[in-house]
Amino acid sequence: MQSFEIDKTDVLKLKQALEGDEEELVKLLGEYHASEIAILFSKIPLESQKRIINLLPAETASEVLSEMDFEAHPEELLLELDPERRQEIVEELDYDDATDIIAQLDEEDQQEILQDLDTEDASNIRNLLSYKEDSAGGLMNTQLIKIYANMSKKQAIDEIIQQSEEIEEFYTVYVVDESDTLKGIISLKNLIKAKASVKVADLINEDFIYVKAQVDQEEVADLISQYNLTSIPVVDDHLKLLGRVTFDDVIDVLEEENTEDMLKISGVSEDEELSGNWQAAVKSRLPWLVINLVTAFLASSVIRYFEPTITHILILPAYMTIIAGMGGNAATQALAVTVRRITLSDLSDNQAYRTVIKEFTVGLVNGAIIGLIVFMAALFYDSNPLLGLVIFIAMAGNLMIAGLAGSSIPLVLKRVGIDPAIASSIIITTFTDVFGFLLLLGLASKLLL
Repeated sequence: MQSFEIDKTDVLKLKQALEGDEEELVKLLGEYHASEIAILFSKIPLESQKRIINLLPAETASEVLSEMDFEAHPEELLLELDPERRQEIVEELDYDDATDIIAQLDEEDQQEILQDLDTEDASNIRNLLSYKEDSAGGLMNTQLIKIYANMSKKQAIDEIIQQSEEIEEFYTVYVVDESDTLKGIISLKNLIKAKASVKVADLINEDFIYVKAQVDQEEVADLISQYNLTSIPVVDDHLKLLGRVTFDDVIDVLEEENTEDMLKISGVSEDEELSGNWQAAVKSRLPWLVINLVTAFLASSVIRYFEPTITHILILPAYMTIIAGMGGNAATQALAVTVRRITLSDLSDNQAYRTVIKEFTVGLVNGAIIGLIVFMAALFYDSNPLLGLVIFIAMAGNLMIAGLAGSSIPLVLKRVGIDPAIASSIIITTFTDVFGFLLLLGLASKLLL
């Protein structure tokens, strides 16, 4: 996350500078980091963004583009630039950043940009474009430091120095054979401290973590987090070294995945842009609201069935809202915890069973406590112990069902191949409403009439 916060004064200063001469604008831009300019870009129109990008040095301009949020559409800005300026900026970008931006364009526009690049740059970006965007291959950068196992210490250091001129940062040195098959990694510290006569092969660490190009980005992020890695190599099925994924890429992945899960649990499509207009928001959310409406009719049908009971006991609707609301909240808590556990790791059968038992127990205990509180309230307001007992049983039972449904439904959906985050909340709300009303109205029909 970027720590710079937009201030109205910053935006005003930038807009005023845009109305003045170029010297004043360049001076103001020099006060900001590239990532800060990227944030300010979200507050100004495309034409102003284009003017600023053309004034910045190519290296800074490329940083600004790579730091722009994708909802600010850096690809549209890139496409607006003159071919020569565009080429300058793209060639300053890391291959993975360039690929991420260009991938947002349609194929015709992609080709327009790629045909202006030199052969090597265009080939590397085309290669990265061939991988799924959310895979290790789509996430990786092909720029890395690699040396050969049969090199001497001096040869290896000379090679690292030469390759590092083309790379802004590197954390790991990879060792390959003549066919680029990954043999291991080597510590730069150990290489520098080694005796002059030592061969690279003697310093290789063969116990290393790697991922295949087709592996999902979440698994890559989990591995880097689990083993505290600064980067992880990406290989093909024959262990040929293809590229590397660095920890800063993973930070973006984790933020993206967390945002996606939050939106899904709320019944919002992941395709909705957070800064999009109201038409896009309606298009994204309306289908889920319609599905939710259909399920709401199930709960409504329960109420209709027990209409005679409600007619005779007019106080029941007041408690219906409490029981349904508490059940929904409890189910959402269980759902959030379970989905998060599923996201962090695939649960074994035993872990899944223990998760369900835990949430059921939590529901049972919370239900008993909350039910007792509502029982006391019913005694105080309505002076009816039997009504209090009905409400106590309905509340305790619904919170047990909430814990059971909130934990088991996402696990079942995961097993059958349905995304548990996006489908669970609607199903669970129906469960707690229907069973809450059934318990309350069914018991009231038997015990109070």
